[in-house]
Amino acid sequence: MPTIEDVYKELRQVYDPEIPVNIVDLGLVYDVKLEEGGVCNVKMTLTSQSCPEARTIPEVMKRRVNALPGISGTEIEIVWEPAWGPHKISPEGRVALGIDEEPEA
Repeated sequence: MPTIEDVYKELRQVYDPEIPVNIVDLGLVYDVKLEEGGVCNVKMTLTSQSCPEARTIPEVMKRRVNALPGISGTEIEIVWEPAWGPHKISPEGRVALGIDEEPEA
């Protein structure tokens, strides 16, 4: 059975095509849980409710995670609370984007 870190490793290979940072470092993934039977549940958000990639990103996520040995399926829950903001970007994501200061939440 894969670990949660294995799932995050796969999710770090998924990018919003408009932003050169993976969805984990962008701060879009809020939670990952693995259930018995190999089901993976991911709670995430998008940068905006009008994101043009709202259908594509979750499908790419499912393909990546479902490719892990031991995963029988992946459920993606898109939530809007807490709202995403630049303060959610990881230090690695800030470097990739050339952001020096950390915005306030």
